[in-house]
Amino acid sequence: MITRKRLARRAFLRGVGATVALPFLDAMVPALAGSRIPGGTPRRMAFVYVPNGIDMRNWTPSYEGSLGDLPSILKPMEPLKNNVLLLSNLTQNNGRALLDGPGDHGRCCGAYLTGVHVNKSEYDIKAGISCDQVVANEIGNKTRFPSLEVGLEDSRQAGNCDSGYSCAYTNNLAWRSETQPLPPILNPRDLFERLFGRNADLSPSERRQQSRLQRSILDFVSEDTRRLQGKLGPTDNRKLDEYLSSIRQIERQIMIAESDDAQIEPGFEKPHGIPADFAEHFKLMTDIITVAFQADLSRVLTFLVTREGTSRPYRELGISDGHHPLTHHRNQIEMMDKVSAINTYHVAQFAKWVTRLQSIQEGDATILDNSMIVYGAGLSDGNAHTHHDLPTILVGGTADRNIRSGRRVVYRRETPITNLYLSMMASMGVGQEHFADSSGHLDMG
Repeated sequence: MITRKRLARRAFLRGVGATVALPFLDAMVPALAGSRIPGGTPRRMAFVYVPNGIDMRNWTPSYEGSLGDLPSILKPMEPLKNNVLLLSNLTQNNGRALLDGPGDHGRCCGAYLTGVHVNKSEYDIKAGISCDQVVANEIGNKTRFPSLEVGLEDSRQAGNCDSGYSCAYTNNLAWRSETQPLPPILNPRDLFERLFGRNADLSPSERRQQSRLQRSILDFVSEDTRRLQGKLGPTDNRKLDEYLSSIRQIERQIMIAESDDAQIEPGFEKPHGIPADFAEHFKLMTDIITVAFQADLSRVLTFLVTREGTSRPYRELGISDGHHPLTHHRNQIEMMDKVSAINTYHVAQFAKWVTRLQSIQEGDATILDNSMIVYGAGLSDGNAHTHHDLPTILVGGTADRNIRSGRRVVYRRETPITNLYLSMMASMGVGQEHFADSSGHLDMG
């Protein structure tokens, strides 16, 4: 006899001033219904953007078809290559100058997900709705947050960031409308509190006072947690324990990052609570995103790893030169090798996150299987500012039978990258005949 009760997919732990969404549990599946969530598992789309182009010498394989040995920049993805679709010859034509002259960094980022040629101005910004927001507008009512926008550097929204192009273009990926960018959240605590709602209505001084108490958000929902644990079987209790442990670990990391402020040398200013170490910052943000995916808080994500045109140095790699100046290497091998090292470092952090997503079961599949994650850049060669053959991989998404990973696919030259977005929209259940400058759906099977 089956006596267990079914939990709603949108179940929460609640307490005074806090709400914690639950991950997918077996108890959310109707009795005798197998391991499928009613209506299918959540389908997600995410875009992870890296700036200043890629050293294409060490990105592009010499072969087509099944992925064999990966080039050095993509080496960190080697254990995951069966989940990787490497897409070549995709172009963002509206990132080019056309009649506007210099400003490739502003255009390439502004056009990346919108597919439009942005208006060259510091004040009169105009782009277009980005593909992630087209999807969010259609399916956003299924989750607490229609979309999430995160980043790791510089949130300025005004001023001139590239040859007369507003900083709004270089510092945002997502656009709700042609004049309304969605700035990324940079601070891990801000992202955490947005997702879980703790202290959302407090002033900055009140938040600091509350932080000093160092109470976990889980303390506020402990009574509800105990009640739920008494109703779950051993497998679900294990899943719940792992999930709540992840939240506690994130909180500990945030506290450590905040206390790290005292160790920063005078004159080096950073937002409160953001780790000084790039890899630590990346991991903390993606840990929080992973929890958001587990709890189905959002199914649409844009991640601006660092802003377009950034001159951030990578001293942890022994590179004190700024990233952007290095990309203007004039074919000097030493500078090109430094760019390649930065590119590889970015991919390595991304690979760690994707590996984590692959390890988390979700029904019959994993979170990665149910998530289409594009990793790429709005420029290919940063030295020449080229907008064709953009470095692009699609990771995961194999729950969609139209996506056959583990391959490199070379499309016809000048194939619009918006064709990829159109196909991803369809996979998300959002039917569109066209998007921006698309010419049709992209065959990924």
